[in-house]
Amino acid sequence: MFSPEFSARLRYEFDKTMAAGPIALIGWLGLISLAIITVAASVVSIFRIVPEGDEDMSFIESLWASLMRAMDSGTVAGDAGWGFRIVMLLVTLAGIFIVSALIGVLNTGLDSKLEELSKGKSKVLEKDHTIIFNWSESIYDVIREIVIANESRSKPRIVIMADMDKVTMEEQIADKIKDLKNTRVICRSGDPTVLFDIGLVSPETCRSVIILSPESEDADSQVIKTILALVNDPDRRPDTFQIAAELRDAESVDLARVVGGDEVQLVLADDLIARVMVQSTREPGLSAVFVELLDFDGCEIYVIEQPELAGKTFGEAVMAYDTSSLIGVCSADGVVSLNPPSNLAITSEMSMVLIAEDDSTILLDGKATNVAISPSGKAAVTLPKAERTLILGWNRRAPIIASELSRYVGPGSLLTIAADVPDIEQDVADIVLDNNNLQIELQKINTGRRADISSLDPLSYDQVLVLAHNDHMSAQAADTRTLVSLLHLRKMKEADDRNISIVSEMVDVRNRTLASVTNVNDFVVSNKLVSLMLAQASENEHLEAIFKDLLDDGGSEICMRPAENYVTLGQDTTYQEAAHAASTRGEVAIGHHLLNEPDAAGIGQSGIYINPTKSTAVRYNAGDRIIVLAE
Repeated sequence: MFSPEFSARLRYEFDKTMAAGPIALIGWLGLISLAIITVAASVVSIFRIVPEGDEDMSFIESLWASLMRAMDSGTVAGDAGWGFRIVMLLVTLAGIFIVSALIGVLNTGLDSKLEELSKGKSKVLEKDHTIIFNWSESIYDVIREIVIANESRSKPRIVIMADMDKVTMEEQIADKIKDLKNTRVICRSGDPTVLFDIGLVSPETCRSVIILSPESEDADSQVIKTILALVNDPDRRPDTFQIAAELRDAESVDLARVVGGDEVQLVLADDLIARVMVQSTREPGLSAVFVELLDFDGCEIYVIEQPELAGKTFGEAVMAYDTSSLIGVCSADGVVSLNPPSNLAITSEMSMVLIAEDDSTILLDGKATNVAISPSGKAAVTLPKAERTLILGWNRRAPIIASELSRYVGPGSLLTIAADVPDIEQDVADIVLDNNNLQIELQKINTGRRADISSLDPLSYDQVLVLAHNDHMSAQAADTRTLVSLLHLRKMKEADDRNISIVSEMVDVRNRTLASVTNVNDFVVSNKLVSLMLAQASENEHLEAIFKDLLDDGGSEICMRPAENYVTLGQDTTYQEAAHAASTRGEVAIGHHLLNEPDAAGIGQSGIYINPTKSTAVRYNAGDRIIVLAE
């Protein structure tokens, strides 16, 4: 008999082999089968137990006969001779048990493998693909934009990794996005902050990386950890990454910049939406301009070398394009300057910042003209005046909106915040403004009730901003509350002659069409705007710097100014004349808003055209505006 220690050792070694899974079980069953077949063949051969009619059987013949009966139980029916029948019957019975066990093991192993594949744990073997980390409502618009950008590529791929079920991700994408064109979407389940899981999506061979802000309380820390894992992976590729990352809190920017360096472009989502909303109250229709600039389906911003312009001034270069719009320059070290001085000398080291339908359409097809700034033509500087602003609704972007608004209004201005969300008193008390021009008051009301809204006399305000309650409601519920508030405002406007500017935030772009019946001056679809910015940043390494200049109160901004400031109304002219006149005012024209034209671009505002051909004939009428970059 074996000693207890030896038996325990055997049991331990057996348990270790079992831990290897189905392969080990198949191996043990194979060994047992081989042992049974060998014993049976030895018995038949040694004791000369042969079927009736046979004089002798070699060991090899006996081995083959035992193997056939172990694999096929029907073979034993043809045996003759009781001695041979009994031996082969025992082999057949053992074979039945072993084969049954083998089928069970194979079935279990196959099910386990299929389940593993369904969980998305296998490594992606793709090249030149776009990786999206994390999951949020913005992901659908990001995918749509990448799909459009991929149309000219061969076998494009989008690889998504998020901490959720792979099948669930695939089902939701199929439900929300009906046409992926030539792009294939591959989903993997994993933790985007874990280095091993990140390796499953092959970042070493990817084209670009988009890191969405996950729907969690510590979203920024998770995004920064993913950047850290990508950039500081010991086995990372030598080439730089093209990373676009979404952050919520401005305080996270410095840390993300330290971690990601020049390889990451940061999209401060809340700050972006807040600035666009505030600027849209000053320039109705502005959000549509931003959407057109960021949408892959329309004109885009490119940074491209144009050595032919070396030696010319910026003012001359602006007029050197007919089908593109030159808006700035980029230095050799990546510093972007939009609407620089007209007399800036262009050097061969500079790249040009242009708006064009495609990089293949960027041609020097205009007539370079020396443009001198006319002091008499410059826009008059107007001092900020006292304004009354009403915010209906509340979310985490409201404090940023209040701070941004304080930069534009004069002393004695009032901001009324009306909402009924939990803890709003403390949130309002914590708002920090840039100056003392703006006083804030809180009114706790139900923004879905007309009587409550009417009690504020909203038409007495200069502008009304309607925010989505998406911090406390689902996207659809938040948009429903917004639509209700907008419909109440519309009824009040119809019963009163007073005209005010109303800018509304929507969460889901699919509700944009429903909201159009409310006759609001402008809509900012927050998820779509962030998605467009991330998608563009993943393709354009200078986009963060460009939009920082556009949205910063210290740089050039997009303005929509009366056409009569540039051309004579009611006369046949060309867009080039308006662009030339803008240059003489120290501005750069990027398009026009023709009041009575249809929404040709499909961007949510009628008659807005970005980057029209300069030689296009046009007749400007009252109410038309020129879209310019101006200080």
